[in-house]
Amino acid sequence: MTAAVLDIRTIAPWERHSMVFDTFDQLAVGGSFLLVNDHDPVPLYRQFIAQRQGTFEWAHNEKGPDLWRVRITRTAMAFRDEGTCCGTCGG
Repeated sequence: MTAAVLDIRTIAPWERHSMVFDTFDQLAVGGSFLLVNDHDPVPLYRQFIAQRQGTFEWAHNEKGPDLWRVRITRTAMAFRDEGTCCGTCGG
């Protein structure tokens, strides 16, 4: 099975991150896609850490200078801080 490719180079900059997160959120655990970008997606990586910590793997396949390819894989459905909720209520 071939993973999807999400080439965001031609997408308006203000739409890129939401498109990447929408694509990620549709993945099943173990699913992945290849992100293609025209610059190093460090801000996006930091946003993933802030918003999806514990649910993804981020692996560079190519690092510039003109093209970046990053494999983003879903490793868990949701991150839950064990110290804040017992999980009984689903919250």
